[in-house]
Amino acid sequence: MALPKTYRLLRERFPEVAQAYERLGEACAEAGPLDAKSQQLVKLALAIGTRSEGSAHSHARRALAAGATREELEQVVLLSITSLGFAPAMAAWTWVNDILTEHSEGVSQA
Repeated sequence: MALPKTYRLLRERFPEVAQAYERLGEACAEAGPLDAKSQQLVKLALAIGTRSEGSAHSHARRALAAGATREELEQVVLLSITSLGFAPAMAAWTWVNDILTEHSEGVSQA
């Protein structure tokens, strides 16, 4: 899976920082019982909660790659309505649909 351009630039400029960040991510992923799909759905929800479009795109892609379905991604968005409000959830709906459209067209983007 392609990394976002901004992160690639950070890795080039500060490789030690990127490596430490990646090791932390791996340690967190291995620290509990959630499978990769569940982890990515949780991370998608967190991205939506922080209103981070780029992270939502990334974790929607990763969730699909880990075996999540369209319906599972859509439910994550729907669950955000009562926590975040309708307008933020609708923004998240567009972000997730960006990736679902990309996925259905067989396109992979960074």
